[in-house]
Amino acid sequence: MSDHHHGPAKGLMRWVLTTNHKDIGSMYLWFSFAMFLFGGSMAMVIRAELFQPGLQLVEPNFFNQMTTMHGLVMVFGAVMPAFVGLANWMIPMMIGAPDMALPRMNNWSFWILPFAFALMASTLFMEGGGPNFGWTFYAPLSTDYAPPSTTYFIFAVHMMGVSSIMGAINVIATILNLRAPGMTLMKMPLFVWTWLITAYLLIAVMPVLAGAVTMMLMDIHFGTSFFNAGGGGDPVLFQHVFWFFGHPEVYIMILPAFGIVSAIIPAFARKQLFGYTSMVYAVASIAFLSFIVWAHHMFTVGIPLVGEVFFMYATMLIAVPTGVKVFNWIATMFRGSLTFETPMLFSIAFVVLFTIGGFSGLMLSIAPADFQYHDTYFVVAHFHYVLVPGAIFAIFAGVYYWLPKWTGHMYDTALSKVHFWMSFIGMNLTFFPMHFVGLAGMPRRIPDYNMQFADFNMLSSIGGFMFGVTQLLFLFIVIKCVKGGEKAEAKPWEGAHGLEWMVPSPAPYHTFTTPPDVK
Repeated sequence: MSDHHHGPAKGLMRWVLTTNHKDIGSMYLWFSFAMFLFGGSMAMVIRAELFQPGLQLVEPNFFNQMTTMHGLVMVFGAVMPAFVGLANWMIPMMIGAPDMALPRMNNWSFWILPFAFALMASTLFMEGGGPNFGWTFYAPLSTDYAPPSTTYFIFAVHMMGVSSIMGAINVIATILNLRAPGMTLMKMPLFVWTWLITAYLLIAVMPVLAGAVTMMLMDIHFGTSFFNAGGGGDPVLFQHVFWFFGHPEVYIMILPAFGIVSAIIPAFARKQLFGYTSMVYAVASIAFLSFIVWAHHMFTVGIPLVGEVFFMYATMLIAVPTGVKVFNWIATMFRGSLTFETPMLFSIAFVVLFTIGGFSGLMLSIAPADFQYHDTYFVVAHFHYVLVPGAIFAIFAGVYYWLPKWTGHMYDTALSKVHFWMSFIGMNLTFFPMHFVGLAGMPRRIPDYNMQFADFNMLSSIGGFMFGVTQLLFLFIVIKCVKGGEKAEAKPWEGAHGLEWMVPSPAPYHTFTTPPDVK
């Protein structure tokens, strides 16, 4: 096909058949934003129900479906595809490659996703409703007591896993084989490093998730008893298998964010990143440790004391490389010529709020204390402080940082700062009070609560709606920028450095047809 040399084909088929990393990156990003709004609307149902004590708006069973689907859609539909979209757009440009190594597989790994999520969303309309057993889908709730739609949910999870594994193989093949001459591993941008390590994590853990849902399928339909104590199985086995996937998974959702922030902070501090090598080793250490901490989610199931002590100390150990990274970001900003453009605002908020999430995680790692925190809103506060200001703020930062390069236009900087401050205030208003109601004993995933929690819940709901509505402003800013606006320079940020700023803005359909020379 001659298109390959002249630019994109026209019309709808361009998007269906495209093998261009920029097209595919854009599709991932638009898809993830659609899922972000879809999953966010479920969070709005949850927060509307919890605005006051008592049962207001929805049936408890539907409330459970909303909590389940909100978690699944946000993790697998919003955060992960957004990072894959950024990887598709930026990795080839950062390493001087003409495209991803496996462009046809790249197209396929994207197009699986809309079908997987259409299937998952369709379960809400089936008899008995959608999955109602929480995003962690613990057996026996997800096997013996599950709605009939669970089989479709299992198939959708398999499809997502296939997409993730293909995307990860592609990232690894691209980074290892297509770097420009002179770009050694220790010259790669940190975003590329974090994605290389993330891709290995994905390949390691996605088959484990596939195993967990396959065992569920066998228990539901084929008379096995993997998780059924009546047949000699063990429901706690499900938790071990799930969290052996699930704990590295939560690091899959944060490592690329570390890479984005490590690109942005040096650019707006106008300094080199402090401690590049230690950053690479810290990311690798976090990835390694993420495999040996899974049972910290299971302190209350009755594991042996020696097991609790091991998982407690192994979890605390993760704070060391994470602390190294936070220290390096602060040291990079220290005595730099800082300016506070929108990407930098999101990155600084990332560092501060992610650290708060890290501290509450350290509290949860203390095995005897965890009996008090387990399954309360304190846990909800913890992982939302890691995932909203962590993953999602980093994605916003990356979009604002690279959008001029993608579109060739500068976005409305005043509106983007409004988006930042509204998101920042809304996010903290939503999730900070949850620490208090959690410590006071409010259980998660329950549609009703005691009067004593009413005021904090009202604050959380107001904050949640504020954060949710603000994201429509983000959509407006991006569309306005794509449609036009002041022209962006090839290098819109004076402190930015890297190969991606060598190409004109907007980035041409094919970049680096001849590899650049990396000094």
